[in-house]
Amino acid sequence: MSQEATIIAVDNSDYMRNGDFFPTRLQAQNDAVGLICQSKRQRNPENTIGLLSLANTEVLCTLTNDVSKIYNRLHLVEPKGSIIFCSSIRIAHLALRHRQLRHQKMRIVCFIGSPILEDEKELTRLAKRLKKEKVNVDIINFGENETNEQKLSEFIDTLNGKDGTGSHLISVAPGTVLHDTLMTSPVVAGEDGSGMAGAGLGLEFGLDGAEDPDLLYALRVSMEDQRMRQEHEVNGDGSNTSVVATSLPAMSEEDQIAYALRMSLQQMGEETTQPTTTTLESNQVSLLFLYV
Repeated sequence: MSQEATIIAVDNSDYMRNGDFFPTRLQAQNDAVGLICQSKRQRNPENTIGLLSLANTEVLCTLTNDVSKIYNRLHLVEPKGSIIFCSSIRIAHLALRHRQLRHQKMRIVCFIGSPILEDEKELTRLAKRLKKEKVNVDIINFGENETNEQKLSEFIDTLNGKDGTGSHLISVAPGTVLHDTLMTSPVVAGEDGSGMAGAGLGLEFGLDGAEDPDLLYALRVSMEDQRMRQEHEVNGDGSNTSVVATSLPAMSEEDQIAYALRMSLQQMGEETTQPTTTTLESNQVSLLFLYV
């Protein structure tokens, strides 16, 4: 699969404090960014990812294949001000042009959770420029769908041109789970829907069943052992009604991984009373572009 350089543009405006996406738009966006980073890594380990904020048009992290740098910078983002869509996309384009691997295709993934202030004409001019430069753009429109839908639809249509492929607009209704909606979208799953095959719910724990089948097998064995212990407890003590027998063959691969993780964490909690704390090294990388 071809290599790709991607700038993820996140909305950090005041609108991101709203709670129509649980627990807030900002947190829901952070979870979705993690999913996209993992999907890019799974498609090709040589893919690079950068991070940019829309409200202050700041490059928070330059292109890297170390997703931990993206996560560290992402969790420092706080909502403030209003987004500047067109200027931010231009800055993202500049960051992509400075990629070290020139053969990488350029893509921008942009989260929009607040109203776009620019008019349709300005967006159309920007789309034509990006199309000429062979930059694809995926937009996740959530929270302010009615306000932005027409503008963004025309923007993506202009980018795609006659081919009608390459760029995508994903509109997510309030009250739904942003992460789950993106799981089956072309942004994450790809055009053929196979982008996240085998990854499942283990993504949020940094697991990839497709790349580490031994780990996946170990999780399933651990899960089966835990299930047998639970069944033994139920049969030995009729008063224990909180344990529900689980049929592993009926589970999907994603459910099996998630269930195994829950059981492993539960078992660890029973065996130790001392919690462990993992401290992640904070990597703060910023890049400023001056342009006329």
